[in-house]
Amino acid sequence: MDRRNFISKTGLATAAAAALATPAIAQSAPDIKWRMTSSFPKALDTIYGTAETFAKFVAEASDNKFQIQVFAAGEIVPGLEAANAAAAGTVEMCHTASYYYWGKDPTFALGTAVPFGLNSRQQNGWMYYGGGIDLMNEFYATKNLIAFPCGNTGAQMGGWFRKEIKSLADLQGVKMRIGGFGGKVISKIGVVPQQIAGGEIYQALEKGTIDAAEWVGPYDDEKLGFYKVAPNYYYPGWWEGGAMLHTMINTAKWAELPPVYRSLVRTACQAANCDMQAKYDALNPGALKKLAAAGAKFFPFPADVMEASFKAANGTYAELNASNPAFKKIYESMAAFRADAYLWQQFAEYTYDSFMMGAQRKKLL
Repeated sequence: MDRRNFISKTGLATAAAAALATPAIAQSAPDIKWRMTSSFPKALDTIYGTAETFAKFVAEASDNKFQIQVFAAGEIVPGLEAANAAAAGTVEMCHTASYYYWGKDPTFALGTAVPFGLNSRQQNGWMYYGGGIDLMNEFYATKNLIAFPCGNTGAQMGGWFRKEIKSLADLQGVKMRIGGFGGKVISKIGVVPQQIAGGEIYQALEKGTIDAAEWVGPYDDEKLGFYKVAPNYYYPGWWEGGAMLHTMINTAKWAELPPVYRSLVRTACQAANCDMQAKYDALNPGALKKLAAAGAKFFPFPADVMEASFKAANGTYAELNASNPAFKKIYESMAAFRADAYLWQQFAEYTYDSFMMGAQRKKLL
């Protein structure tokens, strides 16, 4: 064997192996550090924790070259100012619920949830395969933002009330903390909506500033302790059949990212989106049992409340469709997807779930 030829070949092989062993992203991507402000307090490990999960996915996949530091609500800006901070460039990105900003334009609400809208599976289907992400980003671009789904709570509970709600009449004049666009609709059936950030709800309920409050569902609600001051727990949260969170990014900063990092952000958002609902689905059953043991009382909303709310929602959509072209364009896409989704889901999915829920009630599971 030619010793020099052997050394030459093995040397090249070793160099090639070393190149292959080093992740491609580590060879070409720059070191970047961004800040992400959350709309949520650290105590809410499900929602606030989703931002941390997203940042962790990005860091690990980039060999720590792309690092995102997450800040809780109030550390940089108040929770309800998160998207404004990202749009202004105060921070590069935020993790928030789009419907918090519906007061600026009701179209924002369609990114998270609207009354009698999509459930979480339908929301994912519409966003990823029904054109929802592109339609929302067409709108967000006018606000200096680009956004991607990054978490979902699933269908939410209807909230905690000091007094029982036996009919529509019992809701008249009730001051209720309710997030986003749902407040606009519920006001039409007599409720006085209050928009209060998550970390401030308990104090308002305890002091009597409000008569009722909704947040998410058993796990978060049990942590926040609402049952101690308002024991009547109603369902469903018809204004949030599938509440989706988003990572929102300043458009100028997004444009500066290398293509590989933009792809990574989209992928990490989609992974965190799945992770958040999986966590809720795992934690809510145990929390529901804890709430029952602590004295919480569970009630479905009366039929006349649901019917009046559905009518009020449809009336609101008709008004907005007539006056807001951006809302109309996105709402009509969502509504068409919803109609077909419920056509399908009432077959296999609904029938299977109904049977299994009956088995659970009979203690056969």
